[in-house]
Amino acid sequence: MIERLHAAIKPRLADLGLTPAEVLARDAPGGLERPGLISANRHCRLLRASDGWIALNLARQDDRDVIPALTGGPAGEPWSAIGAMIGDGPAGRFRDRAVELQLPVALLGEAAPMTLARVGALQVPRRVIDLSALWAGPLCAGLLARAGAEVVRIESVGRPDPTPLSSPALDKRINGGKRRIELDLSTAAGRSELVDLLETADAIVTSARPAALKRLGLEPGLFPHLAWVAITAHGFTGAGSGRVGFGDDCAVAGRLVSFEADQPRFLGDALADPLTGLEAARWVLAGRRGLIDVPMARIAAAYAAFLA
Repeated sequence: MIERLHAAIKPRLADLGLTPAEVLARDAPGGLERPGLISANRHCRLLRASDGWIALNLARQDDRDVIPALTGGPAGEPWSAIGAMIGDGPAGRFRDRAVELQLPVALLGEAAPMTLARVGALQVPRRVIDLSALWAGPLCAGLLARAGAEVVRIESVGRPDPTPLSSPALDKRINGGKRRIELDLSTAAGRSELVDLLETADAIVTSARPAALKRLGLEPGLFPHLAWVAITAHGFTGAGSGRVGFGDDCAVAGRLVSFEADQPRFLGDALADPLTGLEAARWVLAGRRGLIDVPMARIAAAYAAFLA
């Protein structure tokens, strides 16, 4: 199935001079394992409920700290308590409780596919502000840089992107062609400097939830001249707005998985991340302007539908 996925995205990369392997691969601390019921990076697991499958991602220590509130049990090894809590109960009930606690969780196939941008003549923005972190957003901005845009990457002093430490080869590949500026966005001076940069830009790439951006005084409606790329787990607007998610659980939400004996297995490594970065860039390069709402779960669903 990975080979079919490579064949699907190959023509969407041809005009950028990249191969599927260059876009879908990353390095990780301790290496990656063969994905199965546990993801390649070992943070996300597929769990069976009475009426379906759930993906729960515990990539951050903050998420592990919340597990006693989810299960009602003591702190410690989380997965046994989680399995006991799910038991024979419905998947939706567990998902809803985990969402309340802002955990990265998804039901298998819960996301609807979104339409992908057409590949045509490139409409490259002059200047792009990259305010994103991790994989999908920085990849999007990196592809725009490769297409010829000037990309200014904002390095947050207060919340640095962990990618340079966790995946240095990936960081070099997707961020190496950008001009980096450190800003302290907790200060009025830092936020003012960011606004000045946005006034001179054609596009911005974000990966934060709406509430977090609003606290910085950043809302798409305040910058109508920008192509505003909003990469989130389940949507910048609509019912999924505010939900937390990462590449592996969002791939499960989109049903972008393989199957063994009618049981789902993780496919690749956090595939919703690089696929979303690619598709967000394609929307900008197709000339889309205004708010470009690109949920990772719906991009994963679009590719799952394409491969079905």
